[in-house]
Amino acid sequence: MFPLAISRRACLQLCAALAAGSLGFTVRAADAPVEPKTLLAERGKLLLSDDLNAAPAKEWRIAKGKWEAVDGAWHGEELPSDMHPAVVRHQLKFQNAIFQYSFKLDGAKQTTLSINDQKEHVCRVLLRPNGFTVQKDDHDHDGPDKAVVFKSVTTPIKPGEWHTLVVEILGQEMLASLDGDKVGFGAHELIGTEKFNFGFTINGASASFKNLRVWEALPNKDWAETKAKLATAEPAK
Repeated sequence: MFPLAISRRACLQLCAALAAGSLGFTVRAADAPVEPKTLLAERGKLLLSDDLNAAPAKEWRIAKGKWEAVDGAWHGEELPSDMHPAVVRHQLKFQNAIFQYSFKLDGAKQTTLSINDQKEHVCRVLLRPNGFTVQKDDHDHDGPDKAVVFKSVTTPIKPGEWHTLVVEILGQEMLASLDGDKVGFGAHELIGTEKFNFGFTINGASASFKNLRVWEALPNKDWAETKAKLATAEPAK
């Protein structure tokens, strides 16, 4: 029994040394993924988490197009017979929120993240192979209200490659950032109204989506300074 006791004690001493880092290295868990930095707001309570790796659940409503899970991600496709972009929506009542997801253009001319109230569109981010646009939407169709483009950013969004979009909505302001780099933002009183759902749309061919997260948006104490820097930076073309 004596050799066994020595072996066990030595093992315990080795484990203690590893934990203390006294052997020159430490043992730690794998690093958690780093979330893209936010600018306008800070992440609060998680409101929705969906990896989009299975067919749309009952919480999602497919309005147009074909939506299915392919290779661990959603694949949405516009159908010519619909004569309308592919659309899928999720009910979510909120005032301020941060949306984050990854997308891939699979031949689509355009895909959007659309934010809506009970009756009309409120705002959206439009993503195309040559860049993206952040805008307040037309809120009354044939009435006097018109869409207002806050910013159009020219940057390559290569088909077949995954990109990450973060959209922040706080008060009357909204901001979109692509891959933690390119930024567009603006403000309008309509942005500050209560929202009731959001969704993805696809114009032409198809696109893929994965890793959707939605958080409550909280004020960012550095936003005023960041906003001033963005305003004085070279305008996006």
